[in-house]
Amino acid sequence: MRVEALKKPFNASFEHLASDKSISHRCAIFSLLSSESSVIENYLEAEDTLNTLKIIQALGANVRWDKNKITIIPPKEIKSTNEKVLDCGNSGTAIRLLMGFLASKQGEFILDGDEYLRKRPMRRVTEPLEKIGAVFEGKDKANFAPIKVKGKKLEFFSYDSPIASAQVKTAMILAGLNGKGCKISEPSLSRDHSEKMLSAMGASLSVDESKDGKIKIEVSPLKSPLKPINMAVPNDPSSCFFYALAAAIIPNSSVEIKNMLLNKTRIEAFKVLSRMGAKIEYKPKSGGYDDTGDVKISYNGRLKAVDVSENIAWLIDEAPALAIAFACADGTSTLKNAKELRVKECDRIAVTVSALRACGIEASELEDGFKITGGVTKSASIDSHGDHRIAMSFAVLGLLCGMEISKSEFIATSFPNFTKCLESLGAVVNE
Repeated sequence: MRVEALKKPFNASFEHLASDKSISHRCAIFSLLSSESSVIENYLEAEDTLNTLKIIQALGANVRWDKNKITIIPPKEIKSTNEKVLDCGNSGTAIRLLMGFLASKQGEFILDGDEYLRKRPMRRVTEPLEKIGAVFEGKDKANFAPIKVKGKKLEFFSYDSPIASAQVKTAMILAGLNGKGCKISEPSLSRDHSEKMLSAMGASLSVDESKDGKIKIEVSPLKSPLKPINMAVPNDPSSCFFYALAAAIIPNSSVEIKNMLLNKTRIEAFKVLSRMGAKIEYKPKSGGYDDTGDVKISYNGRLKAVDVSENIAWLIDEAPALAIAFACADGTSTLKNAKELRVKECDRIAVTVSALRACGIEASELEDGFKITGGVTKSASIDSHGDHRIAMSFAVLGLLCGMEISKSEFIATSFPNFTKCLESLGAVVNE
């Protein structure tokens, strides 16, 4: 992908930018907990989420499309797929949630993915589940895909997670729902879409937050199928953030995004961008499964440096894009407590720092983050290492100075219309 520098500012408005990936995955998997048909509008039609639909079909669900709406008819019981591979593609969310869901379902299931997913660690899910009776088979004690799940009914369990991870938390919740219940905790609140969606579906699930921020969740086993899901998936703040970033670094530009998810665990990067000086206005809406609304981001002068070390679980996906903001700011910015970036689709700390240096920016790795001194960026050729968020982040920087990005095809895993939206700002993109 080659992105040319914009010749003039933009003022754009998006009704449908990119449907939320996290919620789309959950809609597909959680629909299997009901005995009635779920109807979902604006389901994300990206490679990762379409793979999840194929997987639930392999498990017995019937999926029907009608324009931008899908109807999922769940099976009476989950089918054992035995030696048939359930391909999660590039999605860590899909494979980890499905491990928790299938661990307490009778049958054998093989979960796999692409070359990049096979490098991502899964022990954070398989280890705690094994301790309460789940059975997994795979490389390095089921730390890497492909992983075989030998499902069976699980007993009640308690688990204290050492990290704040929505993927781990949801996997454990699903195992408890399908088993005999559970009590789990995490050191601070991670994305809470699962708790909100499952509670709205009728699951018996309580959440308490202690004074020190620790989250405790108690889950009762399912006594009957849950209510079906009927919702329109809002725009994904993680995807929308790329366009917020563009407005914040391109002089005299602005962008308005309609119907975006405003869950507090998902807009932390927007708050950081606001702290850096960008003008951001929110118009919340009421109703639905979660907080949504419209947001407008406007250029407000050159950004200012910032230190980021709190609520990292709430902005982990936006870290590469925030690095671009740091590179376009006056002063030196730091991101800390983000060691999780080392085990994403690639080592996002090392890859981001290397790419920024190629763009003429002073940047250095920290063990758990990076330090970046803003300056004048220059056009460069960077390797995304097959990471969709690295590719999109540097494509946005390309709007300022021009950029060539290899392995940009992986953008389709989460944001298939990214290039089209970029071009609507006036960008010239050659793929």
